[in-house]
Amino acid sequence: MKPSIPQGTRDFGPEIVRKRNYIFNTIREVFELYGFQPLETPAMENLDTLMGKYGEEGDRLIFKILNNGLDNIAKHQKAREDFEKILAGKNTDGITERALRYDLTIPFARYVAMNQGQLTFPYKRYQIQPVWRADRPQKGRYREFYQCDADVVGSNSLLSDVEFAQLYAEVFKRLGIGVEIKINNRKVLNALAETCGSIDKLTDITVAIDKLDKIGMEKVKNELLHKGLNEEQILVIEKYLSIDGTNMGKLSELRKLIGNNETGEKGIEELEFILDQLKNQDAELKVDFTLARGLNYYTGIIFEVKAKDVSIGSIGGGGRYDDLTGLFGVPNIPGVGISFGVDRIYDVMEELKLFPGDIYVGTKVLFFNLGEEEGKTAFGLMQQLRSKNIACELYHENAKFDKQFKYADKKNIPFIAIIGSKELIDRTCTIKNLKTGEQQTVSQEELGNAHWLHS
Repeated sequence: MKPSIPQGTRDFGPEIVRKRNYIFNTIREVFELYGFQPLETPAMENLDTLMGKYGEEGDRLIFKILNNGLDNIAKHQKAREDFEKILAGKNTDGITERALRYDLTIPFARYVAMNQGQLTFPYKRYQIQPVWRADRPQKGRYREFYQCDADVVGSNSLLSDVEFAQLYAEVFKRLGIGVEIKINNRKVLNALAETCGSIDKLTDITVAIDKLDKIGMEKVKNELLHKGLNEEQILVIEKYLSIDGTNMGKLSELRKLIGNNETGEKGIEELEFILDQLKNQDAELKVDFTLARGLNYYTGIIFEVKAKDVSIGSIGGGGRYDDLTGLFGVPNIPGVGISFGVDRIYDVMEELKLFPGDIYVGTKVLFFNLGEEEGKTAFGLMQQLRSKNIACELYHENAKFDKQFKYADKKNIPFIAIIGSKELIDRTCTIKNLKTGEQQTVSQEELGNAHWLHS
């Protein structure tokens, strides 16, 4: 049988892992700079922890895990009945009670609910782990991928929202990616639904709006029609989605559309606060009323980040939630959080050739193996360099120069160290820089100083 991996998943060789770690480390450094603490949660959660938190479409993309010992219970009639329910899209404890995590936000909310007595609020955490979605694989969309999240819980202050916009700007500046940071407010979307007289249709409206970039205005209108909205209501939504101009101009037009709606006015004021706080900062924000983020738990400011020079989906997103932990019986802990789409960020950086040249280097020095005594001496010197945190290798066998040179070249090793019979007698080492072609002789006593690495 030809070996394969599941569709929507990938293997990562050393070169790719180094590039991904460059992204992870850059994001992690900024998280730490802004005072966030690390957290990790299990790959799988109880099914009832996840279901009902992501909307109808999100629930369908949750990877469910079959119960342990299924082979034993499958002989029984109840197991067969349960399995038929699963195939029909229903849930049952008899066949599945756990699922792979869909994102990092709900597991984080579960963690806060379980550990609220031990946490210091506001609690600032970041989390870098893989998530899984039973989605259709395509460019920039995978079934297994990493998320990098940061959240602040236990504070209603919009300064956290402001800080997240600046954090986004800082990370992408360090990575060299030009981005557009889009913002909207779920309160505005609530007001839109109220203006249409259909607050009970809020989820249908946001899910449809969230697809605008993918399917276009006419298909969005058709979807809303099929969800039970009438032509007049759909016309209001179309006017809303057509608002254009400067950030402040858009907010002015929005006020005219939603009138004196109290919820909407609060949402507009929050957007104005964010824009005012960041008007002299690096963060380049764009008010975008088509931004909906079709997840049920967002209640305030919402973010989405798009790369300017590459055609790909969002590379970041998030928003404010007033009562996420209330889903787990712990009410009144507000918060705000953002997420980085690392896999898409990788694709953008690869396409734009933004990774630094020295990222490919792992081993810095390869000691040639030229015989038993030569190899023994090289091994001792190699250990001296390793004690100075200089990554090095000794070629695994006595082989021709050409073979050992090719090994160094294929692994992008910048320096080779040669100890032959002459060097054994002279107690020296010949060092060659493979990038410049320069060669020098260093005494074995001075080799550990590693000054030759920078000469």
